[in-house]
Amino acid sequence: MKSQLSVLKRHLLTGTSHMLPFVVAGGVLLALSVMLGGKGAVPEGVFLEGLWDMGIAGFTLFVPVLGGYIAYSIADRPALAPGMIGAYLANQVQAGFLGAIVVGFIAGYVVLQLKRIPLSNKLKAISTYFILPIGGTFIVSGLVIWVIGTPIAMAMESMNLWLEGMAGASKAFLGMVLGGMTAFDMGGPINKVATLFAQTQVGTQPWLMGGVGIAICVPPLGMFLATLLSPKRYTDEEREAGKAAGIMGCIGITEGAIPFAAADPMRVLPSIVVGGMVGNVVGFMFNVLNHAPWGGLIVLPVVDGRLFYIVGIAAGALTTALMVNALKKPIEQRQDAKVETDSAEDTLELDFD
Repeated sequence: MKSQLSVLKRHLLTGTSHMLPFVVAGGVLLALSVMLGGKGAVPEGVFLEGLWDMGIAGFTLFVPVLGGYIAYSIADRPALAPGMIGAYLANQVQAGFLGAIVVGFIAGYVVLQLKRIPLSNKLKAISTYFILPIGGTFIVSGLVIWVIGTPIAMAMESMNLWLEGMAGASKAFLGMVLGGMTAFDMGGPINKVATLFAQTQVGTQPWLMGGVGIAICVPPLGMFLATLLSPKRYTDEEREAGKAAGIMGCIGITEGAIPFAAADPMRVLPSIVVGGMVGNVVGFMFNVLNHAPWGGLIVLPVVDGRLFYIVGIAAGALTTALMVNALKKPIEQRQDAKVETDSAEDTLELDFD
């Protein structure tokens, strides 16, 4: 089991390492655009709109890159197109980065199975660039379009109706639900349902956006704080990603935490969800009002109850940082464990031989 999990993690890390430059470049450019615009919304003007478009391009591309390189790690070049195209289509139906991870693994193992089909020498010569990419793309994309897409759309609609029905619930409970949903998939379908629920009512019930605006920035700020508090638990690459995440968190871009969640979902996702809950509940309980459909520190000028808005962000980010660092081992210990696992695998292979 440990050996299988180690292999799956290696494939996942291949995808995240190729995805990281897209998230950082896109996120920082997007953050600069919003920051220079200063309104906590889509900026105006040729230059700022250009920066915004560059950032959106980076965020649009990182999803197929993530899926594509997970598939590539599993089944080499023939799986690259099925993984990227499938992940792109998954993103079109709002499956987000979690959908890209699932599709990447599906694409990789589909192509791996297709490779097992016996072919003549002539067909083998063209299989890498023709048969396998086309067959894999058709199967994976078909699953996304005809199988995955409709359930996701139905689930989003059901969640939206559920939130509307909870409008009269206690603020603390609603804050936990909205905070957890906002943080969970960082721009994915669950996040979009929660944020849109608050954004569409910002004119009449700005307290909803007061809490959600906090939860939006908790994941990236929490991971930034985690890398500062315990740098030994993170690689050099992750610490650099943490700096970018800090910038994105201040500007209200939840996706800044995606590289950490994609690389280590079992530890990072629970941590950012709990942090999002804490931050959102603080905002709700102290009646913070956010009059902009955005989050992060960038909207402070249009927030009523700024002190508790900042307290909510700090509480949520600190909760995330402490929890994720408690769950993660230092890199040296993880490397020692990996060496022991590899040695055990080698011993088993020798015994078997």
